[in-house]
Amino acid sequence: MKKMISALAVAAAVASPMALADSSPVMFSTLNGFNAPDANAVGGVRLAVLHGQVNEVKGVDFSVLGMSETQRTTGVNFGLFFGASKVTQEMKGASLGIFNWNTGKTTGVNLAAVNVTNDVKGLNWSAVNYSEGYTMADIGLASFSNKSNFQFGFFNKTKTIDGVQIGLINCADNGFFKCFPIINFAK
Repeated sequence: MKKMISALAVAAAVASPMALADSSPVMFSTLNGFNAPDANAVGGVRLAVLHGQVNEVKGVDFSVLGMSETQRTTGVNFGLFFGASKVTQEMKGASLGIFNWNTGKTTGVNLAAVNVTNDVKGLNWSAVNYSEGYTMADIGLASFSNKSNFQFGFFNKTKTIDGVQIGLINCADNGFFKCFPIINFAK
């Protein structure tokens, strides 16, 4: 039994640096896949200038004058000075910037001038919200989605509304009316 515990302890000691070697608490990213330090994940803070790309960020991701791109983000994306964020698989937290582009699943809040999303369990709040999937709630000047629970703005358009649309013009393929001013809801 002692030999087995010793072997597990040695294996854990050898594996731990290997598991941590591909992650960094702080990172600077820019063009052509340059990451300093050279890692695929960040567990802390990352600054992406022009275009930074990494597999995963857990923490805060700042983008400056360009786009920060990840597969998965848990935490906050901040777009500073024309910064934008792109998450391709899963975003949990908040994306704040001029342009948020989340092609996977989002749980949380997207706050920007333009949000382009897929599936959102949370809130899209921007001038223009565009979603190819389901959105729980959209607030903006114009919101477009495949399926939505709630839309509030000047112009709202969805194929399927589960809840209500409130705005100057509200269009839903399954709406009480296909297009109706002030309020629209499912038949």
